[in-house]
Amino acid sequence: MNLADSIRTIPDYPKPGILFRDITTLLGDARAFRRAVDELVQPFAGRRIAKVAGIEARGFILGGAVAHQLSAAFTPVRKKGKLPAETLRQTYALEYGTDEVEIHKDAITPGEAVLVVDDLIATGGTAEAAIQLLRRAGADIVGAAFVIDLPDLGGAARIEKMGVPVQALVQFPGH
Repeated sequence: MNLADSIRTIPDYPKPGILFRDITTLLGDARAFRRAVDELVQPFAGRRIAKVAGIEARGFILGGAVAHQLSAAFTPVRKKGKLPAETLRQTYALEYGTDEVEIHKDAITPGEAVLVVDDLIATGGTAEAAIQLLRRAGADIVGAAFVIDLPDLGGAARIEKMGVPVQALVQFPGH
């Protein structure tokens, strides 16, 4: 089974010239979903991972499954204003403007080994913000795992420059 074959490509979404890589088809295929989770877990199996931090929103689906397989807790990295208790926040740049991600202030105990999970890494801005935020909370980031890497956009290299090993299951050229 080639995981790339289970990922639908939608041209010109959300704007002309973009090839949107849609993992809902992978999630909807039990064998592909299981294989993706198993492959995300494999490099970290046997390591003491305290928490998996999933980036909103598809990172919640994958991160929850990965956390379960690693017998780890799960921490959601949410967009601003979605968490009910006291939060820590990190701002990051978008193509036009800025956005923010948050975690609960008590989500991480300093020194905990944390694995960051999301569906796709493109430019790496959101993943970088999540890692900065988790580190501010005291996390020891042991890796970042993604189903899809768009290497032409440089996100994985950006995260690796932060000293975080990156794993991606599938690479697609372009954007």
